Amino acid sequence: MAKPSVPSPPPPLGGPLLRPKSASPSSARRSSIGSQKNDSHISGRVRVAVRIRPRNAEELIVDADFGDCVELQPELKRLRLRKNNWDCETYQFDEVFAETASQKRVYEVVAKPVVESVLEGYNGTVMAYGQTGTGKTFTLGRLGEEDSADRGIMVRAMEDILSDISPENDSVTVSYLQLYMETVQDLLAPERDNIPIVEDPKTGDVTLPGATLVPIIDHRSFVRLLQVGEANRFAANTKLNTESSRSHAILLVNVRKVGRAKPDREVVVLSENGNCVQVAKGNRVPTIRKSKLVIVDLAGSERVYKSGSEGHTLEEAKSINLSLTALGKCINALAENSPHVPTRDSKLTRILRDSFGGTARTSLIITIGPSPQHRGETASTIMFGQRAMKVENMVKLKEEFDYKGLCRRLESELDKLIVENERQAKAIFDSEEELEKRLEEARHCVAEAENKLASSLDRHMQIEKAKHQKELMELSQKHTQEVAVLMQTLALERAQKDNLEKDSSSNDSTSQPDEALQLKQLLKKESRLREQAEQELKILKSGNSAVASENEVILSLQTRVDEETRARHALEKEIQALKQQLQVNDEVDEPRKSPERDSGSGADSPSALLRPQSARSENGGGQRATIARLFEQVGLQKILSLLESEDIDVRVHAVKVVANLAAEEANQEKIVEAGGLHSLLSLLRGSEDETIRRVAAGAIANLAMNEINQELIMTQGGIGLLAKTSDEADDPQTLRMVAGAIANLCGNDKLQMRLREEGGIRALLGMVRSRHPDVLAQVARGIANFAKCESRAAAQVSGAFAGYRNGRSLLIDDGALPWIVANANNEASPIRRHIELALCHLAQHEVNAKDLVAGGALWELIRISKECSREDIRNLAFRTLNASPTYQAELRRLHLAY
Repeated sequence: MAKPSVPSPPPPLGGPLLRPKSASPSSARRSSIGSQKNDSHISGRVRVAVRIRPRNAEELIVDADFGDCVELQPELKRLRLRKNNWDCETYQFDEVFAETASQKRVYEVVAKPVVESVLEGYNGTVMAYGQTGTGKTFTLGRLGEEDSADRGIMVRAMEDILSDISPENDSVTVSYLQLYMETVQDLLAPERDNIPIVEDPKTGDVTLPGATLVPIIDHRSFVRLLQVGEANRFAANTKLNTESSRSHAILLVNVRKVGRAKPDREVVVLSENGNCVQVAKGNRVPTIRKSKLVIVDLAGSERVYKSGSEGHTLEEAKSINLSLTALGKCINALAENSPHVPTRDSKLTRILRDSFGGTARTSLIITIGPSPQHRGETASTIMFGQRAMKVENMVKLKEEFDYKGLCRRLESELDKLIVENERQAKAIFDSEEELEKRLEEARHCVAEAENKLASSLDRHMQIEKAKHQKELMELSQKHTQEVAVLMQTLALERAQKDNLEKDSSSNDSTSQPDEALQLKQLLKKESRLREQAEQELKILKSGNSAVASENEVILSLQTRVDEETRARHALEKEIQALKQQLQVNDEVDEPRKSPERDSGSGADSPSALLRPQSARSENGGGQRATIARLFEQVGLQKILSLLESEDIDVRVHAVKVVANLAAEEANQEKIVEAGGLHSLLSLLRGSEDETIRRVAAGAIANLAMNEINQELIMTQGGIGLLAKTSDEADDPQTLRMVAGAIANLCGNDKLQMRLREEGGIRALLGMVRSRHPDVLAQVARGIANFAKCESRAAAQVSGAFAGYRNGRSLLIDDGALPWIVANANNEASPIRRHIELALCHLAQHEVNAKDLVAGGALWELIRISKECSREDIRNLAFRTLNASPTYQAELRRLHLAY
């Protein structure tokens, strides 16, 4: 075999990343409508690191007489593979990790540069390749629940991403898939077992439109998502690994970041009729960077005769080897610059099309073992990494202008302007109404003043007229009297004149002309007075006619004012009638819409803690928002009152709403204070509808997660109602809800005796008749909680913890031991994990040892101490076996070397 060529030493994988140079203005191309950022491409070779795992116990025994076949030179980033005692081959990598390398250093060197590129807008891929049992899943997917230092690349990458984004503007969504037997399956929604792979003919991007997209807001939600995915991933026990992954796991992390707005520029958009319209320069267009991080945990390459695969496991191994072979062919073609790359030979190569020879920044970590007996697999893995180092990718920045964000901002500003305009219009309308009101009051005051003036003028005219008539009559009488007196005087004077003419002398004739002259003057004076009186009378008559014409004008104006007032009142009545009609329509439509919202609330399975496949609900956020709005608008008391409605559909919708509210910890205290727990127990006691009982049991299960509520449930006879419901129900979902509620109550140390006395343990064991996996998982969880509480109580110094009695376990008294032993190695992982934990807690107390030995539990404890997938349970079983004299005596009796 010819010695492979060693590539020149590349820069360290953990060194600074190559940044894309900003394009010059002349090279930027813009369309006639809007502005687009030119694509920046950077050549980036696939970076490859190698990690060796420590020897396990079996290898330490088998390889005791053999030397290591692998020699590491981390300071030179080299690896030497020994062919025999005198010949070896040397390989150069970007980084070489010894068996003592920490998870943090592996992440910082291999994955952190890729994560930083993703946060800057580039696609990135981190992939692990190697033989079965060499630590791929440990490197990538370790959650670090027991020890935070063991966290893998997936958890650490998400921590860096969440710390860099802004929750207000940016978003992160995650999909978790597995490629099993050439079928893409959703680990978050197992019912989606044949997801298609779609390639964009223009851009070549590969998408999986049927995969579940889960938004991530914090680290805890991501860890829960990984736990759900790992529980649904296919695994099997082989000779090379006790829990060998039988599928390729693919974690897709989509990051959307809003960048800074570009400098002011004219933005051109299309109007509805197709014409170009320029927007003012003051509106800056923000940019959006959409990038994708792909983390691939490949299934281990293995040889059938070494892994011992047979039957269905053999078929799985064939499928794994075929997909890895197709991936190797693609990498060989890319390394040799072949014109044809067979990416369509496997779904794995189609999904990773962008990772090798595409636009993503890719890091590959290959894992190997030190044992000489696997030298062939180790050499194959090393050659795979060597070929991958020759693959060149053209890294492309994924950045675009956020015209939608600009549109939303402009729409928001427009809405604010519309609201301000409406507010000003309302103010103007109010001011107009105030002015109209004041004008109406002024008109009323003017009318009253006019009426008073008219009445006063009439009275004054009548008084003046009577006064003038009286004066005229007096003057006329006086004038008549004066004329009569003058006539009499004249007659007397004439008589005297005649007498004087006869009796007197001629000298008396000189005095008569003077008296006549005086009489003429008096007559002229009286004539003038009479003319003046007549003129005054004419003036008074003309004044009365002017007042009458003014009264006519005032009456006409008053008539017009009255007509306008009547018209305005009629319009106000019509407007009020329209408002009442609209209000009635809204009140009629609202009950019609509410059942639709309630029916889609998904309250059939309200407790996310009671079902491992809780991630199946894709629209849970929308449902919770609808229930929250209903809660705010209607009120909790109104919702609880509907639980007693005579209409069964109304009761169903109401209990679903209460169940959804009870799923939120913030609402539980309000529901209990408002009497919701009593209402739910009443429904469980008196309802015959299966849906109502199922949802009510789920709501009680949610409330039972709170310690205070647990005591209230026990006080109000809740355990008896749950036990009765479990006896009467046959529906697996109803039994799952009831079992989940009892399992939550089993976790309270203070309720142990009461729970058993009121039939809780009996009801829990009775539900195993269902044989449904979800029901059995809840039964196992309840037994584990009960056994754990007994273990805690017995460990107290006082030895008399509340609710605990000295003596053997209550679970053994109630006959739970045979079922525990029978299901200790159940195929379902949730059931097996809880039963193993319960068995370890029961075995900790010497008083239970004889019963466990007699029931066959000793063999299961031995198996758990050696084969359990969880290290904490495995260690607990080991310590228990070594600490118990009864178990040790039994093992010695059976001549077992433990």
